Amino acid sequence: MKLSRRSILAGAAVIALPMAFGTAWAQDKPVLRLSSVNSATDQRAVALETVFGPAIKDFATFQPTWGGTLFKQGTELEAISRGNLEMSIASAQELSNFFPEFSVFSAGYLHRDAAHQVAVFNDPLMQPFKDKAEAELGVKLLTVMYLGRRQVNLNSDKEIKTPADMAGFKLRMPPSDAWQFLGKSLGANPVPVPFAELYTALQTGAVDGQDNPLPTVMDAKFYEVTKQIVLTSHLVDLNYLTLSKKVWDGLSPENQAKLQKAADDAAEFGRQNQLKKEDELVEGLKAKGLKIYEPDLGAFRSTVQKAYLDSDFSKAWPADIVDKINALAK
Repeated sequence: MKLSRRSILAGAAVIALPMAFGTAWAQDKPVLRLSSVNSATDQRAVALETVFGPAIKDFATFQPTWGGTLFKQGTELEAISRGNLEMSIASAQELSNFFPEFSVFSAGYLHRDAAHQVAVFNDPLMQPFKDKAEAELGVKLLTVMYLGRRQVNLNSDKEIKTPADMAGFKLRMPPSDAWQFLGKSLGANPVPVPFAELYTALQTGAVDGQDNPLPTVMDAKFYEVTKQIVLTSHLVDLNYLTLSKKVWDGLSPENQAKLQKAADDAAEFGRQNQLKKEDELVEGLKAKGLKIYEPDLGAFRSTVQKAYLDSDFSKAWPADIVDKINALAK
């Protein structure tokens, strides 16, 4: 869903209305409701419930809701902006619906690994992005969470070596322009399907495949309705843990520092668990009956990078941002 700049500012203005106090501020201790589409067993969920929630319990109550049952995927940021929600786990693709320059962080083959993501998020180059989200959307980006290396997962026996082999495949991608472009750059026919509906879409053949990190394939049991994994590693995927700027501003400096540390600690906890799971799951998914293929990564990388550089997405990126990001890779 795309919103105009006017509607973004209107939503941010609503945050100042007294209605916001009817939910999270009904008590002296704020209630931080988080809405996310991932499952309760996802490493991000485990990290937030194990590390984040307990670390802030003295001054805030953390109330996560998983499976997209509170707000649908793609509506969480607007809900925070309007004062109807306190927290979310947001993608760069979702943020690019509001601010096109965020699409750089969703570009294929940009981040090298999990450590590179952290370096980029903490670098001064990221500050203008954070400031814009706060000023115009009322959303604070607390920390970066590692989702994993996204791989192509298909219900076909056809071996995929190059993007040309993806022609004609209906590849589920999340419902945003940035995600759909990534699917197209991989050579597929991207189809927008909400995550909560993806298992059924794969089962019925409404789509021919999907892309996600291997832990998500295992966690969501996509191996039950697919036949192969293509190790494209086309996106070292990330999420941002977000918080209402109004809620943040209502905390004391001491509690702000505690909340920030809790967010960073939870992100690191989840990051290490996710990396460990990724290392184990190639053999684990083979044991579930999936074939694992290694494609021509050079062909995929050159095709995808050229697609982005030739696209309108790159026109919104700050000058030299890609070079600066590349310079932070170790």
